[in-house]
Amino acid sequence: MLDHRTRYLQIAFNYDISLVRHILPRIPASSNILIEAGTPFIKREGLRGLYEMRRMWGGLIVADMKINDGAVNEVDMARQSGADAVTISGSAPIETVNLAIERCEQVNLISMVDLLGIDEPLHVFRAMRHKPGAAVLHLGRDEENTTGKLIQYRHINRIHSKYSTLIAAAGGVGLKEAHSAIFNGVNIVIVNLVHPGDNWNGISTQEDIPSIVNEFLETMA
Repeated sequence: MLDHRTRYLQIAFNYDISLVRHILPRIPASSNILIEAGTPFIKREGLRGLYEMRRMWGGLIVADMKINDGAVNEVDMARQSGADAVTISGSAPIETVNLAIERCEQVNLISMVDLLGIDEPLHVFRAMRHKPGAAVLHLGRDEENTTGKLIQYRHINRIHSKYSTLIAAAGGVGLKEAHSAIFNGVNIVIVNLVHPGDNWNGISTQEDIPSIVNEFLETMA
């Protein structure tokens, strides 16, 4: 469902359903855009929020559930709610990671292993029975303003030298960071929608969203 030769922009909604209703219809339809139901959004709105996203967006939707346990049931919930991809926590027990990836393959869902807090991604990869559709190099929101903390692009060549998994980058990504991510070999750039005053980088919810999205796509081309 995802092409290794294509660069994708993943736009993350982390607030409530009212923001989704306001902004999602304004995002240009493109096969290069993924829409993410972020973890805070899912916690706030539940699976009904995913249903609502599915109603408004015909392209790929990522459920950022960061599965930590109960792998099969949670993958099934994501699929039944209209998601095309689901995230699995790389720090979860390896049994959970393996079960989630295998279940994703069975139900035609893209598996994305989130490497938040993982210092050595290859250790996780070696323990997997099957490899995920994508791995997310993730600088957490609580880490974004820590001096010297950056997305660890050095892992990209290490992963790609052994596995064909796509690589996504998330955390503090603006236009400048998106360009850097693509330069370093990232396949999927994940950008948060952020309210003015929030201390995170991304696309402001008060900007001209269609224009900014097109700028990202041009930067990544």
